[in-house]
Amino acid sequence: MTRVFVGMSGGVDSSLTAALLKEQGYDVTGVYMKNWTQDLPGLKCPWADDLADAKRVAVQLGIDFEVFDFENEYKHKVVDYMIDEYKAGRTPNPDIMCNQEVKFRLFLDTALERGADMIATGHYASVENGVLKMAVDRNKDQTYFLYRVTGEALQKTLFPLGGYTKPEVRKMATERGLTTAAKPDSQGICFVGQIGIRDFLSEYVEQKPGNIVDKKTGKTVGHHDGAIFYTLGQRHGLDVGGGLPYYVVGKDMDKNEVYVSRDLQDESLWRHDVQLQEIHWINDAPVDGDYQIRIRHRAPLVTAQLTGDMLHIDEAQRAVAAGQSIVIYSGDVCLGGGIVV
Repeated sequence: MTRVFVGMSGGVDSSLTAALLKEQGYDVTGVYMKNWTQDLPGLKCPWADDLADAKRVAVQLGIDFEVFDFENEYKHKVVDYMIDEYKAGRTPNPDIMCNQEVKFRLFLDTALERGADMIATGHYASVENGVLKMAVDRNKDQTYFLYRVTGEALQKTLFPLGGYTKPEVRKMATERGLTTAAKPDSQGICFVGQIGIRDFLSEYVEQKPGNIVDKKTGKTVGHHDGAIFYTLGQRHGLDVGGGLPYYVVGKDMDKNEVYVSRDLQDESLWRHDVQLQEIHWINDAPVDGDYQIRIRHRAPLVTAQLTGDMLHIDEAQRAVAAGQSIVIYSGDVCLGGGIVV
């Protein structure tokens, strides 16, 4: 009997994943990954409640249950990475790094050491012979967050939810009486829950007030409490005088200045050509040519030409920020991607 360790977060997706695999005849062990337990001012980290929910479902299903403590590694590989990137004025995605470093490396390796044949998670994606494919539910598809996983890891991974929509998952969980069937999806930062990135960074980064400068006139039009908190294309939260809205079109971390413009067509906001670094291909590198790309989760797929580490996007895209990931597809196959320079 194939032994599968299922990453159980305490949510409905991973709960149903465990239930389906047990029904399919696998020897299932549920695993809660204890990645983050720190409270923040005014916000209690939900890890203890999530652990209790995961354990409750494991008891319901009659499966073994373990806790893997990855907190130290997680802080180093995911949290510190995110903070350092923001300090450098870039826009990282911690969920992608979590999948690369923790779920499909650390969790996989630990599970195999403990006697597992495979791992499984509640991601909305499909895998066939190490090839990553989009989920049936295109709105929930999570391949964007999985593009830095290796083909070797995917060979030992199951994604049972790839063929279902979110409403179907809720219905199936309810039919099975799972205690997490109606639990709301988690929002916000992957490891903190219901909190915005600004609130989180405020706890770890010294706030340095500075000027908000009109790019066209060079005049100071407002003040900020830290350039680190502002992202390309941002409109809200600038607290700059009336009239037409301003948009963030750039920033200088050394000068601690944020640059804004009232021109929505400002060239700094739109890009046809993007250079990628830290490119990762799930399997073999594709030949140069036309592909579909996604510049952020849930952004529509658009056509682009790949030439080495350069992408030429047919239709200019707004607010492509340094540090964010662009993921490359061929049909419904996720090939990999890279990080914007």
